[in-house]
Amino acid sequence: MSMTPEQATWFADIFARLVGNVDRILLGKSFVIKLSFTALLSEGHLLLEDFPGTGKTSLARALAQTVQGRSSRIQFTPDLLPGDITGVSIYDQKSAEFEFHPGPVFANIVLADEINRASPKTQSALLEVMEESRVTVDGVSHPVDAPFMVIATQNPIEQAGTYRLPEAQLDRFLMKTSIGYPDHAATLRILEGSATRVHEGSLTPIVEAGVVTEMSRLARTVHVDPVVADYVARIVEATRTAPEVRLGVSVRGALALVRVAKTYAASTGRHYVTPDDVKLLAEPVLAHRIVLDPEAEFDGVTPSSIVSQLLIEIAPPAERVSA
Repeated sequence: MSMTPEQATWFADIFARLVGNVDRILLGKSFVIKLSFTALLSEGHLLLEDFPGTGKTSLARALAQTVQGRSSRIQFTPDLLPGDITGVSIYDQKSAEFEFHPGPVFANIVLADEINRASPKTQSALLEVMEESRVTVDGVSHPVDAPFMVIATQNPIEQAGTYRLPEAQLDRFLMKTSIGYPDHAATLRILEGSATRVHEGSLTPIVEAGVVTEMSRLARTVHVDPVVADYVARIVEATRTAPEVRLGVSVRGALALVRVAKTYAASTGRHYVTPDDVKLLAEPVLAHRIVLDPEAEFDGVTPSSIVSQLLIEIAPPAERVSA
């Protein structure tokens, strides 16, 4: 059953209220906030590659407060262990049994700060929960609450002592983007409120977690015309044959682009996806899944530039697409 126009209008109204609430904390970054909620409502995860002090922690906390959920922050360091993330089983002498003590991953919004500073073994502790929304410790599975999203951060500078995320783990992230520095007007507004420290600010919840789950279910019912699906397939296939690319986008990436486009279409009050939705979201969804040829990387080619060029070369469907 496809989403109705009335449901799309309701979805867009709630989405706008969610974005507006977080915009009170993260000033001047409405598009990044929209991408974050799009990832959350698409039941995916977000990778932020940005400099220190741009508001990554504030974004994660504000998202959790807005959907009346819990947030946690994990500072990734070289000595962090997998059990520090997932939790551990501790022997209880009174009951003579092992009792599971959940780790910080058991929250609605989990901020994995500087994820590339931890060892690959520790990074892999997130793979199961990001894919299956559960954690297995000592052979016992423990589901996490819904909604659930990991917001991981990477610092594009100071690469000494870091462990680059493998392609398999990058593919787990639905989108990759950056917050960036605020513009002059937003900076002035931040300075005007400097009397209040960032961690002291709090937001009034807009919806309960159950509403987010319902919105995610509705987003899956947005109509995707076959010509739009063909457009996505042509873009993804072109990433595999581009001369500068060593490894192109997988089928998982194509599915991710369709999922995100559905949610974004609903956020604008439409019950169907258009080629413009695909074009807008292609770079944050696909770029981090592309592995460049070393020579092309040395010449300054970036995955984002590859996606931008393909969007120019591949013609979108000419006809109007609607349900």
